Amino acid sequence: MELNRKLYACMSAAAARVTIDQVTIGLGYTAVTTSDGGIGIAATCVARDGGCAGQRDATDFEGRPAIDLLGQIMEAAPMGRTMALATVNALNHRYARKLPEDPGNTLLFDHFNIRSGARVAMVGYFPPLVRRLEKQKISLSVVDDARGMGDKKTFYGQLDGWADVLLITATSIINNSTETVLAHAGPDLKTVLLGPSTPMVPEAYGHLPVHMLAGTDVTDVQGALKIVRHGGGTRALKPVSRKIYWLADTDPR
Repeated sequence: MELNRKLYACMSAAAARVTIDQVTIGLGYTAVTTSDGGIGIAATCVARDGGCAGQRDATDFEGRPAIDLLGQIMEAAPMGRTMALATVNALNHRYARKLPEDPGNTLLFDHFNIRSGARVAMVGYFPPLVRRLEKQKISLSVVDDARGMGDKKTFYGQLDGWADVLLITATSIINNSTETVLAHAGPDLKTVLLGPSTPMVPEAYGHLPVHMLAGTDVTDVQGALKIVRHGGGTRALKPVSRKIYWLADTDPR
């Protein structure tokens, strides 16, 4: 996948300069810290066959050059890709800390005119967003493999002509479906890649119709690592992080 190659290319120079400090794999999220003080998280992948992630053969990346773990983004093993995506986010921590916040998704809704009458497609079920969309009586179509929701053929057809906005989970990078989904995007569709796993690396998406990145900047390293160890999810991470964003049409580059 081109996105994997671009993420690797964008972060390889940074990865060559640091080592992996700690890899923490929790039930909800995986965290990676680097020797320069960086931390990144990504949603822990669970095998689709229902198998436990703990069945994988473990490789110890701690103390090794970060480039070794970053390279897992090109591999097929989902858990390796999870760790690699967390590594991308750790290597990118200095840039992420400069990005503005959108704590209540106000900018997201306003910028893309998501209000009554709008039509939204969603890859990955986001409960807080779903509740808000339903409350505002916004038409919604969802596909989520883990929850057994949606018909992909119908959903893909809705991305060209029906949907105004596509909200796609960044865990799609882990299962290599991001580019497959976006290949069906119509010319007028506005696309937002979101969730704590989101790599805030704008230059990696130049070949894709991505209009907004909405990710997470961890502000309390030890607090976040404890939450990950205890199996915490997205809600638990809120007190130890900022919800950040990047908009394609406001980037001066």
